[in-house]
Formats: sequence, C-alpha cells, structure tokens
Amino acid sequence: MMRRRTTLLASCTTLALALGATACGGGPVSAGGGKSLSGQTISVAGVWSGSEQKNFQKVLDAFTEKTGAKTQFTSTGDNVSTVVGSKIEGGNAPDVVMVPQVGVLQQFAKKGWLRPLSQKTQQAVDANYASVWKNYGSVDGTLYGLYFKAAHKSTVWYSPDALDQAGVKPPTTYDAMLKAGHTVSESGLAAFSVAGQDGWTLTDWFENIYLSQAGPEKYDALAAHKIKWTDPTVVEALTTLGKLFKDKQLIAGGQKEALNTDFPGSVEKVFGPKPAAGMVYEGDFVAGVAKDQFGKKIGEDADFFPFPAVGGGKAPVVSGGDAAVVLKDGKNQKAAQQFLEYLATPEASAVWAEAGGFLSPNKKLDLASYGDDVTRETAKSLVAAGDSVRFDMSDQAPAAFGGTKGTGEWKILQDFLRDPSDPKGTAAALESAAAKAYQG
Repeated sequence: MMRRRTTLLASCTTLALALGATACGGGPVSAGGGKSLSGQTISVAGVWSGSEQKNFQKVLDAFTEKTGAKTQFTSTGDNVSTVVGSKIEGGNAPDVVMVPQVGVLQQFAKKGWLRPLSQKTQQAVDANYASVWKNYGSVDGTLYGLYFKAAHKSTVWYSPDALDQAGVKPPTTYDAMLKAGHTVSESGLAAFSVAGQDGWTLTDWFENIYLSQAGPEKYDALAAHKIKWTDPTVVEALTTLGKLFKDKQLIAGGQKEALNTDFPGSVEKVFGPKPAAGMVYEGDFVAGVAKDQFGKKIGEDADFFPFPAVGGGKAPVVSGGDAAVVLKDGKNQKAAQQFLEYLATPEASAVWAEAGGFLSPNKKLDLASYGDDVTRETAKSLVAAGDSVRFDMSDQAPAAFGGTKGTGEWKILQDFLRDPSDPKGTAAALESAAAKAYQG
C-alpha cells in the first residue's frame, strides 16, 4: 500500500509553533512549549518502507522541529506482531508502533503490551474523528490506538480514455457497472483487471459487495464472527461476486490470467503502456502506482468513481488504516504520548498530505492540504462517510483466517475466482476456516 498548504493553514501552523499548541483547534500537544523534549529520543516502528517511510520521516522531522525530540524509525515489514514481540522479549521495545490491522492492535492490548492514550489525545480523537475510528482503536472501552493514516478501499479506478471510447459514464449501481463493463469490452478492452494472485484484493471485492448488500449490522456481526459464514447473506454476496468472476467478457485474460496477476500488475493492465482493461478495483493507493510507475496524471489520465451500491443497499465505504500505539516496555513513554498528541493534530496530517500518498481520517484537516483534486475528493468521501465507514473485515479477523497467504479467506476466495459455480460450498469452506482461526 502504497503540495502546498493554504496560507490559512500555514498561518495556523506558525501560530501553533509559536504558542506550543496544535494548529486550528486541535488542542495543545507540547508540555510547556518550546523545545520541551530536547535531548530525548523516541523510537517508532511500522510497516512502511520506500516512499511511505520517506514521507512519514517528514512527519517525524516536523515533530523534531516542534519539540526538539530526536526520532528513530524501524521498518518491520508486514509481520509487525512477530517483530515487535521479539523486540519486547529482547528488552528493546520501541516506544511507538504504527499498527496496520485492528486484529493486531487487539492482540497487543490483550497481551498487555499497550498503554492507554493520554487524555489530550482522547480529547482530540473525540473532537476531530468520527466515533468509528475511536471504536477501532479501543479494546474493552479503553483507547489504545490513534488512527493516523487511512485507506479508502471503495474506489474503482478507470482510464477516462477507455470509458470515453466506449461511450459510458461512471456508474452508480453495481448492475450498471457490469453493464458498462460489457460496453467497454465490446469496444476492444476487457472491463476489469483483477489481481487474483493477491488474495487480499479478493477479500476487498467481497467486503464492498457484502457491506452494501447486507448492511453495516450484518457486516459487523460477520467481522466479529457472531454470525457464520454460511449465513444466507454471505451466499448472496458470493453469488453477486461470482457473476463478475465467471464472465470472461469482464475480466482481462479470464480467470486464469487474473489468478496470475498481482496488484501492481492489475494496475499496469489499465494504466501501463499496453492497456488490456478499462477499470481496476482497489483502494486509493492505485493512484500512487498509476502516477509513480506509469506517469499518469491523476484526474486526467487516471480517475475513480465510488464503488457503486449493490441491489437496494447504500454505496459502501470500506477503509483500512495504521494506528499509533504506545508500548508499556518502551523507554520513553512520556515523550511517546506527546508524539501521539502531535499525530492527533491536523498540523501533523498536513505534512504527509502535502507529500502525497496519504489520507487522514482527521476531519479537521484542511482538504487544501492535499496536492490534487482527486485525492481531495477521495479524502472528502472518507471523512463525509462518518460512522458509516467500516474497517477492512479481513484486517479485523485473526491472521490465520484473514491475513495469511495461501490459506484461510485469501486462498478460499482464490479458489472461488477459479470456479465460482458453488457459492454455498465456498461459504461452508470459509466458515470452517474461520471457526478454527477464531477458536485459536
């Protein structure tokens, strides 16, 4: 997973630096003003590497400029839980961890690894975030995680040239999307590029359909395994998804090629030098690949429409994100808590928003901080969804079911892409795998 501030925002930031307070109403973040943490060092661990790590470093540098604290960032790779556990056992726990999954945050809290967030951070979350983000950062009513970076996973990206050539406009319903896909196909390109080699993309397809078709209450129940995967609503969503998977007109190269296409490859099939499809579904981070790898200008050469409503449901908004937590075994917990107070401000979010490749769930962040109109629209959609946002379901599940390559939900949905003829059988396989993982 993978710029300018307005004068007003810059003025707010300048004022905040002068007063030792957050820009534009976010609440105070420094203890005593000035370089209050000079001589101290905060260690931060997270999954980010490459451009994401480079852009997060700008946030760390801004915190250093504000407080005097030095920072050290360690990239954990995808297996955050194992890396952090090893560091704790070795007596070298980081002060702050950026946790990418709700399930991992809950795991850390239940192991007793986390400190509750400070009162100032809690006040900022109450004032600046939809309550759903507080809920996802809390365990048993205690707030442990501050969601700093979010993903909008209900965006369908398309080539404006491909849709124009086919004479179709961005659809607002799922059925209309499939109909538009057939029209695109008749004009010479497949409708969709599907990244079936990466099972997580298939879980995202399912989650958007399920949230829209079954509704948020059922979504929450399934995410917590309070209803079984054999529930009729799951079978219905799989049947809906299967209509797309089995239609060779709609998928570039058919099911076999889709199963051999990874996420970057799926973006290349739409925005690369030899387009094979007009559309690709995935999160807002598609824009980063289209721009950085294929030189597309976002809003002109690449654009998106919201994942459309399914049946009589509402258009879904599925999200993911990275939450900052403070470890009990960290050596500098006071400074770590102040770092999270800073991350809760629109000032901190603006630093990465200007750099690109970032969305913030902080509704106080000025949308002008984002560098292009498409990113602004994506961020606006995420914030406007408020409490109707639902976190990626597979990220809420135990990793054995929702987050492991070659097993669990990823593998079963890949099998379903290969042969979507038996939605009930697929639902039964999902339930069997989920039951084992949740018991474990």
